[in-house]
Amino acid sequence: MQATGKPHPRARNRLQQHQIGLLSLGQLARADRSVTEPQDQELEQRPRRRIWIHDEDGRHVRTFDASRRIRGWPWYEEGMNESRVLVCDDDDDIRRLVCTLLERTGATVHQAADGREALREFHAWRPELVILDVSMPELDGWAVLERIRDLSDVPVLMLTARGEELERVRGLQGGADDYVVKPFGKQELVARVQALLRRAAKSPQEEEPESYGDAYLTIDYAQRQVTVGERPVQLTPLEFRLLSTLVRHPRQVLSRDQLLELVWGDTFGVGGDQVKLYVGYLRRKLDADAPASVPIETVRGFGYRYMPS
Repeated sequence: MQATGKPHPRARNRLQQHQIGLLSLGQLARADRSVTEPQDQELEQRPRRRIWIHDEDGRHVRTFDASRRIRGWPWYEEGMNESRVLVCDDDDDIRRLVCTLLERTGATVHQAADGREALREFHAWRPELVILDVSMPELDGWAVLERIRDLSDVPVLMLTARGEELERVRGLQGGADDYVVKPFGKQELVARVQALLRRAAKSPQEEEPESYGDAYLTIDYAQRQVTVGERPVQLTPLEFRLLSTLVRHPRQVLSRDQLLELVWGDTFGVGGDQVKLYVGYLRRKLDADAPASVPIETVRGFGYRYMPS
């Protein structure tokens, strides 16, 4: 002790450490011997550190374990780690927001501010998913989507400020896999991206045949080509998956839920009406003059089935 009666700084420091639990002043510690680790029950009784992260939903609170390395932010579903995502939007604020949300989940993100830059990034980097704004300079989202679809079946999610039904239909018919209207919910956007990535990740057990053929149509799976008679049919990736699923289960009735699982891969934000809509698209693509003659039957109250000739 110093003459003033106050503790020496070293002693005061040790007392403070003892108060916060950094030093053990029990009998074993005073004897300069190893201290036995507390039992699990004692550890559970100790207060746990909690880290609060601000988000628009106040319920998103998570206790972090210091011994565990966490990649990505905890309230989003795991499964996007290392996925390559290209974000194309001419609005700097929206583009940075989307990039930040995806990087928090562990994705690797590249960005582009206009259509031409987006295509350059797409060719050079080969992303696993593209988020594409509709209204962009140089090339708009529709032109970029068309060129991407000429080269790849990579999932494309369209972003737009216009939510009219015709605008959505145009995007889906043009080959987009999903459609999100601005302003969008942060968690919903991330969930939709994850659903598209899961859908695109083919299970290793699924071995695709080289081709299929019957009296009505032929399918070249390697080239993604469909022919009805002698006429080639241009299908979007989603329409192609729907047709392939139906022909792989000939004469078998597939419910809307089964088709959602097999074709869409996830039911988040997708309902049975989406299946009905795309079956209609597919029939008109296969035979625009007589869609009712296409051998895709509606089994009322159950689902759909393909009836080969």
